[in-house]
Amino acid sequence: MALPTDSSETFLREVDENLRRDRAENFLKTYGKWLVAAVILFLAATGGWIYWEQHQAKQAAEESEKLYGAFKSITEGQQNAAAQQLGTLDESSNDVIRASAELTQAALALEKSDRSTAIAKYRSLSEDKGLPEAYRDVATIRLTALEFDGLQPAQVISRLEPLAKPGNPWFGSAGEMTGMALLKQNKRNEAAKLFASIAADKQVPESIRSRAVQIAGTLGVDATASMPALEKQD
Repeated sequence: MALPTDSSETFLREVDENLRRDRAENFLKTYGKWLVAAVILFLAATGGWIYWEQHQAKQAAEESEKLYGAFKSITEGQQNAAAQQLGTLDESSNDVIRASAELTQAALALEKSDRSTAIAKYRSLSEDKGLPEAYRDVATIRLTALEFDGLQPAQVISRLEPLAKPGNPWFGSAGEMTGMALLKQNKRNEAAKLFASIAADKQVPESIRSRAVQIAGTLGVDATASMPALEKQD
């Protein structure tokens, strides 16, 4: 035989359920619009982000095609067409594409003996902290090579100091110009050590290493052991 249900417990349970329902209804009345707005904003932001990523990817692909087209024009000897194609990429939001375009523009300017334009391009790129370091470094090397004769030795050494170190990808070029600047300062011993270090670095292009061996030799340092091929030729 089932026990009678306690009417007081049943009443309390019904009251509790009603209170919960009333609180939910009041919450929705008070905050429902805000919740809906928040959901809409979230969906809009998510959709906007996806669209922006797709737009960026599409734009990068289109700009890469233009850059490739410019390179192709250069190989075909159509420098003017290449210059026009590169000019459309000057304001690219993609740093890599923009830097590549401007480096190429500088090289084209040099082909036309327009040193001032090339120097301006290289200086702008070398000072642009928003670019990847690799692009700033190559611009610094090119800029210094163009300006070398007009710079004070101390300026060359200071500018290239971060790059003229073993292990740096630009050690060969930066070290060579630094060594020549040291010679202008009559610091022959320092220059000799630097050229010997360049000759011994197998990561440096062989043409630069060969010159380093020869210059070190004129300074009284035999660096031929760094390049056995040279030793055999002698």
